[in-house]
Amino acid sequence: MESLEFRLLNEFQRDFPLVSQPFKAMAEKLGTDENAVLDLLAGLQEEGKISRVGVVFRPNCVGASTLAAMAVGSGHMEEVADLVSSYREVNHNYERDNRFNLWFVIAAADWEKVWNVIEGIERRSGYTVMPLPLVEDYHIDLGFDLTEPDEDRWYRLRHAEPRLRSAVRLPLSSGPRWLAPSEAVLVTAIQQGFPLVPRPFAEIALHTGLSEAQVIAQIKSWSADDVVKRVGVIVRHRELGFLANAMVVWDVPDSQVTPIGARVAALPYVTLCYRRRRFLPDWPYNLYCMIHGRDRDSVLERIDDLEQRCGLRSHPNVILFSRRRFKQNGARYLAAV
Repeated sequence: MESLEFRLLNEFQRDFPLVSQPFKAMAEKLGTDENAVLDLLAGLQEEGKISRVGVVFRPNCVGASTLAAMAVGSGHMEEVADLVSSYREVNHNYERDNRFNLWFVIAAADWEKVWNVIEGIERRSGYTVMPLPLVEDYHIDLGFDLTEPDEDRWYRLRHAEPRLRSAVRLPLSSGPRWLAPSEAVLVTAIQQGFPLVPRPFAEIALHTGLSEAQVIAQIKSWSADDVVKRVGVIVRHRELGFLANAMVVWDVPDSQVTPIGARVAALPYVTLCYRRRRFLPDWPYNLYCMIHGRDRDSVLERIDDLEQRCGLRSHPNVILFSRRRFKQNGARYLAAV
């Protein structure tokens, strides 16, 4: 029998109710009361199973961001990782099994601030940073189906025709200059999550100069415009048993990467898929995807299935499993004033 915790985590990673009392609406669907939902979410956050309840912004819409990597020498990993994690603009920071072994995401208000962080890390660490800006977004979600698929369901997933998603080409913009002042204030207020109170949008309104209705309407508008990718419970995969996390990269001719990326993104076990700039001559790869699983063998099985289905067996690739997580939290695009 599914527990309340399981249902809460599995059913509300997206489609969070954008109403005055969202936790009450969730409770009604779950057959419990509002206080039980709020207490459970607070406990899950305390345990580290969720990072927040809130929005996931599409990269480079309300600010600028890039994936970056460094080849850190033996014996220096903890020191350099701590330095990288100390930057407010760094929201994810992982060790991966490759010569380029430290991978992190930098998010800031604009590209000038991103490059300033990169230069600061290089100067203070003595290591070169390899920036890998996003070019096309095929699928960015990072939601996890917590059900264990039985053999019949897994067979259907493997043999179903993928549902292709539209690629979104992302220019390297100067940052959130298009945001109205009220929008910038709201981004700052919600980028680290909604308050766990009965009327979170009214609480947010108190700190933004907006009304509760305006807060809800703006988040709905951002969602409709794909500025916000999803609204819901943001889980931490390791704490929920997804212990194997692989980033897979391929070197695909530029003329082929968009249709292939769309097919990769449509597979049900792919949580992220996008095209990034190459960093020649050290890093010729341009197609990226993320696959999470409960163990290494299941992830490798899915990678094998993906390469066969998407015609990627002949393209050079690298599989980078994560070893350690040094930092994981929501992106802080705008600093609080």
